[in-house]
Amino acid sequence: MENRQQFASRYGFIMAAVGSAVGLGNIWRFPAVAYENGGGAFLIPYLIALLTAGIPLLILEFTMGHKYRGSAPLSYFRMNKGSEWLGWWQVLIAFVISTYYAVIIAWALSYTVFSFDLKWGDKPDAFLLGEYLKVADPGVFGSLVPGVLIPLAIVWVVTIGVLFKGVAKGIEKLNKIFLPLLFIMFTLIVIRAVTLDGAAEGLNAFFEPRWDLLTSGKVWVAAYGQIFFSLSIAFAIMITYSSYLPKKSDINNNAFITGFANSGFELLAGIGVFAALGFMAQQQGVPVDQVVKSGIGLAFMVFPSIINSFPGLNELFGVLFFLSLVFAGMTSLISIVEVYVAALQ
Repeated sequence: MENRQQFASRYGFIMAAVGSAVGLGNIWRFPAVAYENGGGAFLIPYLIALLTAGIPLLILEFTMGHKYRGSAPLSYFRMNKGSEWLGWWQVLIAFVISTYYAVIIAWALSYTVFSFDLKWGDKPDAFLLGEYLKVADPGVFGSLVPGVLIPLAIVWVVTIGVLFKGVAKGIEKLNKIFLPLLFIMFTLIVIRAVTLDGAAEGLNAFFEPRWDLLTSGKVWVAAYGQIFFSLSIAFAIMITYSSYLPKKSDINNNAFITGFANSGFELLAGIGVFAALGFMAQQQGVPVDQVVKSGIGLAFMVFPSIINSFPGLNELFGVLFFLSLVFAGMTSLISIVEVYVAALQ
């Protein structure tokens, strides 16, 4: 693997940084967090968190990597010998995250294939846990599931292959392809979602402000937590990536572009998800709050049900949705793995 190779362009660095930030969590975590913490009112603490923590800390991490020209442990060591352990702690966090993150991408890859004939059927919940994951009973050891193992192997082969190509020829080139395709595919999904019957009810549930919640400390913690999570702050990713920047780089501008691009995608995801949830609620004749889920349940249980109910082109939009998850996940996974690859080098 190439060591210390610079990104070929400032554009390539921004695309890679945004690709790291725009991950699976943006698509299913932000909409649920916003809805549970004040709806439209949540955008106020979220924006404040972005401006007071997200972008300043991005500038800090970009500056550290750019100035000290090394992985997280090396950058911390060059800054202060006694703080090297912080870099290794971040490397450990990145390693742990990658071990389960890759598995979820493998699920999305499988579901992309399943979308061609809507293989999950009328009961996506039972299909995910039973037929696909083959979840064992509590206290009982399961076995390897080929349907998960094979796509997981593909995910790791692609990840290692991209990293083997190096920074400019691997990471930068992949982000230049995956990110534009991701935005195009997800925009098509959002356009379709907002034209469905019931979409207005879903968007009203998402954006309707509950101002009384702004006095709750829990809401503000959720806002700052979402910013840290979505921008990959304190994961050593941004320190590692910025160490490849050319010497004359506009750190502040790069941080603002990365922060606002990520937040823009999160808002787009919220619009698409809740428009689709509004459609599902109308189809079932229940309030929107009864169909809202967070985490993998939203992506692999609720959305297959929504796709089943689409009035047309069900398979196409299923492929677009799950392929979007694959693209979003791969750009983030590669950035996470690069953290400990660079540290070991």
